[in-house]
Parts: sequence; structure tokens; C-alpha cells
Amino acid sequence: MHPRRPEGFDGLGYRGGGREESGPGARPFGSASELGHWVTSPPDIPGSRNLHWGEKTPPYGAGTPVGGAGLNEEPNLGAGGPGADQLNRFAGFGIGLASLFTENVLAHPCIVLRRQCQVNYHARNYHLTPFTIVNIMYSINKTQGPRALWKGMGSTFIVQGITLGTEGIISEFTPLPRELSHKWSLKQMGGHLLLKSLTHVVAMPFYSASLIETVQSEIIRDNPGILDCVKEGIGRVVGMGVPHSKRLLPLMVLTFPTVLHGVLHYVISSIIQKLVLFVLKRGNSHNLPTESSTSIQSMLDAYFPELIASFAASLCADVMLYPLETVLHRLHIQGTRTIIDNTDLGYEVLPINTQYEGMRDCINTIKREEGMLGFYKGFGAVVVQYTLHVAVLQLTKVIYSTLLQNVS
Repeated sequence: MHPRRPEGFDGLGYRGGGREESGPGARPFGSASELGHWVTSPPDIPGSRNLHWGEKTPPYGAGTPVGGAGLNEEPNLGAGGPGADQLNRFAGFGIGLASLFTENVLAHPCIVLRRQCQVNYHARNYHLTPFTIVNIMYSINKTQGPRALWKGMGSTFIVQGITLGTEGIISEFTPLPRELSHKWSLKQMGGHLLLKSLTHVVAMPFYSASLIETVQSEIIRDNPGILDCVKEGIGRVVGMGVPHSKRLLPLMVLTFPTVLHGVLHYVISSIIQKLVLFVLKRGNSHNLPTESSTSIQSMLDAYFPELIASFAASLCADVMLYPLETVLHRLHIQGTRTIIDNTDLGYEVLPINTQYEGMRDCINTIKREEGMLGFYKGFGAVVVQYTLHVAVLQLTKVIYSTLLQNVS
């Protein structure tokens, strides 16, 4: 089989039209219509400017100077070239890190006060507004020091690690899908929710131990070790370790409310996140930025919709499931001989001596003795927590936009 090539093709250049050219800048080829059948696309060489399907090479000498931004370069480089691209990567990492820091570190005092208010059935002040919760946080910090507001933070990271590790191990050795495909079926959704349920069951005793470290008063507790959460969680399973009272509920009684809360939180947050992402991307597709703001706007559109959608999903799930979370925490803390801070005064301590028989009895008791607002004790901490989150997101957005404008 003979290769099809034009006459006079020697592998290095093409001599056509009875003339031969050489030297830098020469164009040894004929017209585009004459050679369009023979010339193929070059390989994808790293660092080269390869064309996409349907694009044409600009005429020689008509492009931008060397080092400038070409018409066919990706828009995320912006006017700053490689420096702006490197800045974009570091800025994207910084934005994600700021959001993670806000959720797990900066908001931890709000989580501490929120849980203490939820389990404090003695409380007369429900702290439904952010003003009263900030006041009590100031009082606790003044009397016990800032350490009292960040207690149990290490155990919360341990519980998150156990949850992620358990989910990965179960999905690796079982056919249960860890992620849903785009064309998911009801069977796949059922397997995915079953995986989430099993994960919450495995992490449940460690969640109980973490909850105790979070609400236990700093005045009477010893300095806990890093792995005390793991040790006490295993002790809760085998029935050994720290002594508990006879009112301690067995793990089988805690399984249903724990799995119910975890699965509902995941379902609600997933639905809200996809809905917010759809709305944001649809709105961004109609807003075409100008040339001066193309780089900045494109990078903002790449990073912030995901963060905003995650923020909205977490907020909606926490607000909708707050009453169920109050019931869940009271069931987990019962019989553990936990002593918490007095959330009415900001000083002194109170013992937790509840006698709930289960989830239904806890709901009826709270409704009868504390009213419907009793399910929302400490709700002001949620307002403070997500207000801080919004402030950090807006601050990082302003800093990021300013940096990109200075570079461009």
C-alpha cells in the first residue's frame, strides 16, 4: 500500500508551485485549499498552544507578541498570564481553606453553646436570638477563659475522620455506591442511603463521646487526651470504661434517631445544594462580563457557586432538623453523668439527670414541660455561626477580587 502524498514531498518541506523557500519565517506550504487534505493536526505537546476543534490558525505575524495572551488561550489565565494563573490556584485553595476554617474552627464556640443549650432542660432562657447567645459566650469566656469555648474540637475532627473512613471502607468492600451517577436509579439511591445509614451506625458511639467532651463544663473536667474520644466510644460499645448511670440508653435505642437525623440531613443538604447550584449557574450564564472583568468574573464563577451552595445547604438542613437534633442530643447525653455550664448565668454548673425512655417520650416531655420553643433552645448560636460564615465568604471574595484586579 503506497502512502498518499503530493509529489515533491521529501518529509522536511513541501516544494510546490515550482518554488522553494527556506529560512526563518518562510511558509513552505501552498494555499490552504491546496494542502487542507494533506496537513494533519500536530500532537498535544505540553506547553504548546494547541487549537481546539473548529478553530483556525491566525495568519503569520497577525498574532500577539511572544509571551502575550493569544486569542485561543484559556480565559482563566487572564491578562496576567502565568502569574495570574498561579494566583488563581493559590486563591482558590485559600478560599476553600477559609471556608473549612470557618465551619470547623471559628464556628466551634457556637457549636459548644448550641449543644449546651439543647441538653439543658433546666434553662429558663432559651437563647433564641444571637444577642443573648453572644452575651452568654462573653460571660463563659470571662469566667473560664477562651479554652471553654473550644473544648471538644479535636474529637469533632476525629468523628469526621471516622465517618469518612468508614464510608470509604464499606463502599470498597460492598457494592454500595459511594457517589450517585448522573443517571441514577431508585436501586442505586437506596444503596447509597443504606451506605450513609451504616456509616452513621458505626460512628454513633464516637459521636456520643464527642458530644460529651463538647458540653462537659471546663470547670470540673480533666484534661482529655487526643484519643479519649476513640477510647470512650469503644468502651461505650463493649460496656466498659467510664461508669454510667442506670438511665444510660442502650445504643440500639439511639440507632433510629441517629440514622434518621443523619440521612435526613444528607438528603436535605444534597437537594438544596443542587438547587442552588442550578440557579446560580443559570443566572451566571445570562450575565456576560465585560473584557476587563472576564478573568475576575470567570474565576469567581468557578469557585464561589460551590461554596455558596454548600453554605445554603448546610444552613437549611440545620434549621429544618434543629428540633430533631435537640432530641437526639438529649438522648445521647442521658445517663452519662455529664455536668454542663449554667447557660442562664454564664457561671456555675448543672448536672444532666433526664429520664427519657426513648425518642417518643423525649418529644412528648419537651413539648409538655418546655413548650414548642423548647426544641429550639440555643437557636441563636446557629444565627451567629452562619453570620460568621457569610462574613468570611464575603471577605475572601473581596480580597480575591482585589488581588486579581491588581495583577491584571
